[in-house]
Amino acid sequence: MPKPQRLPFQERKPRLLDLFCCAGGAGVGYSKAGFEVVGVDIKPQPNYPLPFIQADVLKLDPKFIALFDAVHASPPCQSYSDLAKRNGNADAWPRLIEPVRAMLIKTGLPYIIENVEGAPLLDPAVLCGTMFPKLRVLRHRLFEANFEIVAPSHKKHPKVHTFDKRKSHYGKTDEWKDFVQVTGGGNCTLAAARAAMGIDWMTKGEINESIPPAYTLFVGQELLRHIHAEQEPAKAFRKSA
Repeated sequence: MPKPQRLPFQERKPRLLDLFCCAGGAGVGYSKAGFEVVGVDIKPQPNYPLPFIQADVLKLDPKFIALFDAVHASPPCQSYSDLAKRNGNADAWPRLIEPVRAMLIKTGLPYIIENVEGAPLLDPAVLCGTMFPKLRVLRHRLFEANFEIVAPSHKKHPKVHTFDKRKSHYGKTDEWKDFVQVTGGGNCTLAAARAAMGIDWMTKGEINESIPPAYTLFVGQELLRHIHAEQEPAKAFRKSA
């Protein structure tokens, strides 16, 4: 496994490890926020647009993780999803939030765990597409962190574009102007989903599971403020020494 050189913090971009990275919705947001991002996933991710390592997240060397300044993790969400609850098969999927949290706490680094509503996250911030002017997607995601995340105002949900002729607003919306719901159910075309999510590189299956990069651009900015605040005492000490 490659071991990147760790330069003094003031001479480089802060480095973030993107665990369970999938196709990179989260990683791209952090990259836009100013982080150097490396993704890790147990499956090949040929569309991940940043440096990538194929590995089992839970078997990563702690010395490798320590080369980073922060860690984001998006453990598999299927066990916590509404669909699994409706189908009664939540136990068919791994429940990794607790072991991942324990691993991240042990690193001593700033961390974020992202997952769906219903996941057992601790005091999470909730982000929605209505909070971001350039998004047109209803996608609630929870963000647990060991630093403060103050979410923007949560606006009223508009009606979303639909292909379902049973819906009263069928034929009255435009997938290129109105909100869409990006899921496996086919609420809009792939091209419209990409535009609504701010993602132009993913397949239909990948974008169905992704979060908009705008979410982690916002979280990354909150994280940078935390990191820089943590650095201030050290800077002051060096100047006085």
